[in-house]
Amino acid sequence: MEFFNELLVSALIVIGASFALVGSYGMVKLPDLMSRLHAPTKATTLGVGGALVASMVYFLALNGTVSIHELLISLFLFLTAPITAHFLAKAWMHSQQPTDLPRPEKHDWSTFESTAHGNDKD
Repeated sequence: MEFFNELLVSALIVIGASFALVGSYGMVKLPDLMSRLHAPTKATTLGVGGALVASMVYFLALNGTVSIHELLISLFLFLTAPITAHFLAKAWMHSQQPTDLPRPEKHDWSTFESTAHGNDKD
């Protein structure tokens, strides 16, 4: 394998590992569930994605063929991680009492009050 390929694979692994480290650190240090949910779904997904891309580049340089396994794993990961985070957030929201949830602020653009009172700003 050429030096450039080895350097590229090494850089992708280090970048992926640093994203995974940041995601894991955020999951431990952030205060509540909704904040902790954000860290692993964003950073750790990119970390695993970096390792998978490094594996694709390695086997492309070694065998001269593209490995479809890493591509399918990446696709599965990038499709399922946000959906899983959404389901976890929905479950948390439904487990809370209505008094525990913060009240949303009222803004004209997000409610129908402006059109109900005839205050069209268009």
